[in-house]
Amino acid sequence: MSDDCGCMSPGSYPSDCQVTEGLRKMAHDRTEEKLDERIVARAKEIQLLLLDVDGVLTNGILIFSPEGEESKGFHTQDGFGIKLLQEAGIDVGVITARQSKAVTARCSGLKMRYIYQGDTDKLNAYKTILKESGLKPFQIGYMGDDWLDLPLIKRVGFSAAPANGVDEVRQQVHFTARRCGGEGAVREVIDLILKAKGVQQQLLHSYLNR
Repeated sequence: MSDDCGCMSPGSYPSDCQVTEGLRKMAHDRTEEKLDERIVARAKEIQLLLLDVDGVLTNGILIFSPEGEESKGFHTQDGFGIKLLQEAGIDVGVITARQSKAVTARCSGLKMRYIYQGDTDKLNAYKTILKESGLKPFQIGYMGDDWLDLPLIKRVGFSAAPANGVDEVRQQVHFTARRCGGEGAVREVIDLILKAKGVQQQLLHSYLNR
């Protein structure tokens, strides 16, 4: 039980909302500490942003129909942010351990250049992308939320996690979003990259004058 102020009474457990709010506050505090010139300098170099799917572009919850079809929910602000990155000349792609028709449809609809699914060793896809793109590691960003993402997080020039990423990931990345996966966390990272490159206001101005 809680009182009128939302405080917990002794012996009670926090609600899901209270836990999420706590995660957001911790992520916000950590973001404020880390968002310095070094982080902005890293984000400024990014020419390709790679994303995990479950827990990053989605909230990580898997929903199956009686026929076994998998469905996922994607945030529209993340999708629009991806389009903004592309307008700024920055490529976007996904590397996910799961195989999903929903992911294929979403990524194809957003015209992502790189779509890699179904390999738990994400380094395989990353190495292939390095060869195909001709980019250097410092020009690539990656956002992940769990242990499978750590090998890439350690190798890219700019790494990020959503607020609800596991502790081991949030301790390794350069930037932690205030929002959780599937709730606009990717858009926060995109906004940071666009600001670092000095193009966010230019893009906004183009939309204000349409």
